[in-house]
Amino acid sequence: MSFGYKKTLFRGGVHADEHKTATAALPIVNNFPLPKKLYIPLQQHVGKPAEPLIMVGEKVLKGQLLAYSQGQISAPVHAPSSGIIVDVNDYPAPHPSALPIRTIVLETDGKDEWIKTQLVDDPFQLRPEEVSLRVGAAGIVGLGGATFPTAVKLNMGRENRVDTLIINGSECEPYLCCDDRLMQERAGEIIDGVRLMLHGMETESAVVAIEDNKPQAYKAMRAAAESYAQIQVIQIPTRYPMGWDRQLIRYVTGKEVPVGCRSSEIGVTIHNVGTAYAVHKAIRYGQPLLNRVVTVAGGAVKRPMNVEVPFGTLISELFDFCEVDKEATARIVMGGPMMGDSLPHTSLPTVKATSGILALTQSELKSSDEQPCIRCASCVSVCPAGLRPLDMANNIRINQLDAAVDIGLKDCISCGCCSYICPSNIPLVQYFKYASGEIVARQQAQHKSEQTKKLIDARNVRMERIAQQQREEELARIAAKAERERLKAEQEALV
Repeated sequence: MSFGYKKTLFRGGVHADEHKTATAALPIVNNFPLPKKLYIPLQQHVGKPAEPLIMVGEKVLKGQLLAYSQGQISAPVHAPSSGIIVDVNDYPAPHPSALPIRTIVLETDGKDEWIKTQLVDDPFQLRPEEVSLRVGAAGIVGLGGATFPTAVKLNMGRENRVDTLIINGSECEPYLCCDDRLMQERAGEIIDGVRLMLHGMETESAVVAIEDNKPQAYKAMRAAAESYAQIQVIQIPTRYPMGWDRQLIRYVTGKEVPVGCRSSEIGVTIHNVGTAYAVHKAIRYGQPLLNRVVTVAGGAVKRPMNVEVPFGTLISELFDFCEVDKEATARIVMGGPMMGDSLPHTSLPTVKATSGILALTQSELKSSDEQPCIRCASCVSVCPAGLRPLDMANNIRINQLDAAVDIGLKDCISCGCCSYICPSNIPLVQYFKYASGEIVARQQAQHKSEQTKKLIDARNVRMERIAQQQREEELARIAAKAERERLKAEQEALV
């Protein structure tokens, strides 16, 4: 069935070297040895960190709630295996800074014993609101990298009466193949998750968009969706960053998402294929999000693979399992090489956002010898957001951040196309990441200053009010005393 979608020209982007052949043909490895300890951060999602409800020394079962969500934009955290809680403390985060964040340390018992899960006979008999509640309780977030709480997007889709659900199967980042293998091996479960999402959003149709360099995944997903007229599986061009939500929406539907708006406001919502699979497990079997498929690749990896690992597994253990040559590793990257984060060491845990871990050799890295700009405008031609990267970088160099914002810095998605294409090896995207962080820091400092000023002003008003009250009371006392003395004088005069 065709929904009459209007395919538009792809704006910007690059044909990056794919580096997928080492893992694309390998089935998902399911026998990863259970680590002795799991380090589970409470911040694995966009929004407020989860708040722990367990105690040190407490025994927990696999799937048990460890920390509950705080506020509307948050997600709970569950035990990836059974064992004993040995610590709740700060631990380095899987981030370039490796700054400490609050983390639960679980010592596994080797039993991998599940809590009793709640099965649903027919999940399509659940109210749409109930589907969202169960997805939220399962701690499911966007597994394409954004980690936005899925339940919130389902609710927004229902409230905004979204008419199209797009399932992102592009996986345009080089090296990564986890979504490709998931679609090849678990297509039926993904399609079931898509149907459940449609039910939860009360939406009529879905499009599964898969890049044309994944023919086996496309074939498997087409076969799985064949019986469901409301789901269409299409192929899209292989070009980075096709997975960017606004680019994908524009290509598939012909619609533009206005600046400052969410896609749901124009009737479209996007979810990742891994998210759909997690929804299937949560609604059908009551299983929260505890693990995911991770691509381990790069020139320093002797056994590249797509492996399913529990959250909280240290990267060092993953590298040992995949026989990574530590001496040959020049850079460790979480995610893909274009938008991923370069990590300082391997003693960091995998989290919900970990789609891949790369151990890259020096020969796989682009030269860092920066040369003067030759004004070729290549960065302008490849920018998918239609920005002028060089002009923004020039403003950032002279600390004119407001000028960089005026010409589009906030619209930059840090895709790295400009840095990738630059013949002078100018690290443009690094300038933009620095500037974005600096702007956020300045805004926070300004907000803190404004809040402090408000507190000082409020205190001054309060102190002035107290002083005025004291003056009035003093005047009242003086007046009362004068009145008493007058009355006393009158009485003495009468005597």
